Amino acid sequence: MNDSMPPLKPDKKPRSSVFGKERLLVQPEVTLPDGYVLDGRNRADGVEFLSALEPAGYPACFFDPQYRGVMDRQKYGNEGSRQKDRAVLPQMDEDTIRAFIEAIDRVLMPSGHLFLWIDKYHLCTGVETLWFSGTSLQVVDLVTWHKMRIGMGYRTRRASEYCMVLQKTPLRAKGVWLRHDIPDVWSEKAPSMSGHTKPYELQRTLIEAVTHEGDTVLDPAAGDYTVLESARRAGRHFLGCDIRADDLLVKQRKRQP
Repeated sequence: MNDSMPPLKPDKKPRSSVFGKERLLVQPEVTLPDGYVLDGRNRADGVEFLSALEPAGYPACFFDPQYRGVMDRQKYGNEGSRQKDRAVLPQMDEDTIRAFIEAIDRVLMPSGHLFLWIDKYHLCTGVETLWFSGTSLQVVDLVTWHKMRIGMGYRTRRASEYCMVLQKTPLRAKGVWLRHDIPDVWSEKAPSMSGHTKPYELQRTLIEAVTHEGDTVLDPAAGDYTVLESARRAGRHFLGCDIRADDLLVKQRKRQP
């Protein structure tokens, strides 16, 4: 043996993946409040609905505030026929949106996620201090939904909406977030021309990323109930409500091409 040869180095241990292969969070058993149905439509005020739920009991919640940031703040004045039904609905002011987010913070499990749909105006002007201050929710990611059609706009025309991803503390991805193939720009046609519908498949994929099969997903301002359909496609339960009357929902669907 050549004494000048360096000693053999022990085999290095394989580096562990930064991605988690399993989800360690387990949702507690859901206790359904009186008067509400699972996997269906409930007509109720969203904040009152959330206040009836057990605290720290849900892994994921979607929230699509009913505001018209671009129209009201920038005064475009070019609402078309597709926006008329939405314009007559009760609009959420900043205090109402904050009340929703505080209520969502209460019912989310530790390390649970809020998927917050946000328009370009609020994205650019910032909402963290206005909406999230005093909660345990922190922004951890953002997904841009490319709607594959051109919308309104005074300068650039809108072709995207934004889904802000927030997590309740403690912040962690490993053991919590399962899907690692989601691009941060997602192209999918809107389910309809209604101004309040959201993409089924993007929401389904986000649901699969942060829940187990059979878990229950929340939506306290369900609108056209796209999250209900997305949860069904993902094999999850849905619990949510909307303040709008059923006859208005029917009216909107009849006007869709």
